Amino acid sequence: MRDGLGSVQSALVLGGTSEIALATVRALLEERARKVVLAVRDPENSQEAVDSLRAGGSADVDAVPFDALRSEEHQTLVDDIFDRHGDFDLVLLAFGVLGDHAESERDPEKARLVVDTNFTGAVSVGVPVAQRLRAQGHGALVVLSSVAAERARKANFVYGASKAGLDAFAQGLGDSLAGSGVHVMVVRPGFVRTKMTAHMDAAPFATTPEAVAEAIVAGLRRNAHTVWVPGVLRVVMAVLRHLPRGVFRRIPG
Repeated sequence: MRDGLGSVQSALVLGGTSEIALATVRALLEERARKVVLAVRDPENSQEAVDSLRAGGSADVDAVPFDALRSEEHQTLVDDIFDRHGDFDLVLLAFGVLGDHAESERDPEKARLVVDTNFTGAVSVGVPVAQRLRAQGHGALVVLSSVAAERARKANFVYGASKAGLDAFAQGLGDSLAGSGVHVMVVRPGFVRTKMTAHMDAAPFATTPEAVAEAIVAGLRRNAHTVWVPGVLRVVMAVLRHLPRGVFRRIPG
């Protein structure tokens, strides 16, 4: 369980090699976290991440295989992780793909890959995670959503739709877990400067993995339900959400 100061002691990260995930784990290590499990697509290629976390002070770091698209394995995977490592104070759902919108708009398989990864895979693994957190009677599930979930834009509507589904799932799951001792926090970053977005022009209010990590840790500290990164996007999206359809569709991609 969290220590006497409320700091996370143990974390399971689904999508453990994402830059936001690793920045978050490093921030948690500074707050005295000591057990970390990275669920990654290829554990053999995650050794650098594991070594960096150990160097950062984590006494117990493990990497396990996880594929968001192999939903038939998710229940067994989650049970095995919890059975072997015990309770977790935090589960961070940090995997996802941006996709190429031009391809997604004309290729149904490419569109399905984005939705299956960002939404279907998240639901498939999120349900057994919630079951195990409920059973242990404590813990937080942090879900990386996006400002794109608020209102799908023509420039990335497939990605936006996948994140909108994830966002709604996480909010409903949080409501269903009320009173169980389990807390769900939805994180809505804007444009984050990562390897995944390196080929793109930065959007207004662009941020960094470290800033998102800092906001996540702060949100956990205050038991927030929703975290916007940066915070000004809460106001920006409140305006965009209520723009008339004809005005909204004229916004440049």
